[in-house]
Amino acid sequence: MKTEEHEKYMQAALEEAGKAFDRDEVPVGAVVVCNNIIIARAHNLTEALKDPTAHAEMQAITAAASWLGGKYLIGCTIYVTVEPCAMCAGAIGWSQADVLVYGAPDEKKGYSGISDKLLHPKTRVINGIIGKECSDIMVRFFKKKRLSL
Repeated sequence: MKTEEHEKYMQAALEEAGKAFDRDEVPVGAVVVCNNIIIARAHNLTEALKDPTAHAEMQAITAAASWLGGKYLIGCTIYVTVEPCAMCAGAIGWSQADVLVYGAPDEKKGYSGISDKLLHPKTRVINGIIGKECSDIMVRFFKKKRLSL
């Protein structure tokens, strides 16, 4: 897949992150793509659902699996605005998604700081796609949070 296509789908994930931002949720968005079709869109809902597992990736994996009618996302690409945490990387691993694409790294909670073995061995990882935009929304969100204290 070409960089322009990755950017297009990451832009869709960034739109989801914007929805989270507007709901006062940590602004992470995710989309799942299969055969060049977005089959799932999601954003963080941990505050709204009062559920610490309601991360964008978890919501997107559940929606995509439902759309596909099975638990595996073989042939799918997951786009996430921020590097997944260990929980989400584990879920992506269990889903057997072909590709994980993320925008901004997460040096504090990102899975790569723990282990790359959380993903399925065949899952290919691409990072840095519109990374600045993905990082900027996070910076704006936490700056806003600090100002409101």
